[in-house]
Amino acid sequence: MANSKRDLFQKRRLRVRSKLRKSNAGRARLSVHRSNKNISVQLIDDVQGVTLASASTLEKDLGVVGKNNVEAAAKVGAAIAERAKKAGVEQAYFDRGGFLYHGRVKALADAAREAGLKI
Repeated sequence: MANSKRDLFQKRRLRVRSKLRKSNAGRARLSVHRSNKNISVQLIDDVQGVTLASASTLEKDLGVVGKNNVEAAAKVGAAIAERAKKAGVEQAYFDRGGFLYHGRVKALADAAREAGLKI
């Protein structure tokens, strides 16, 4: 029986999350969600179960409202790194979910690294 795209996505997401959970070492998790229209990212402390910081293309102050391209993802990545520093987070592990590390997801991660967040 052939798996649907959604089933394959869910399997990939759970596989990535379980590997990250094993090597977590108490760091915050940088979780990415990508849709066709927007990209958003959250910095999550799984021990306390709280979101420390977030950024999205839906925010007007980033200047990329309604755009979902590599440049917009890079701006979101830089914004989350800046907000993570304000929240006192230096290191995080990158949770790409079920998304492939390519294109917009890769651009977001690279921009966060360049802005000083260790992922």
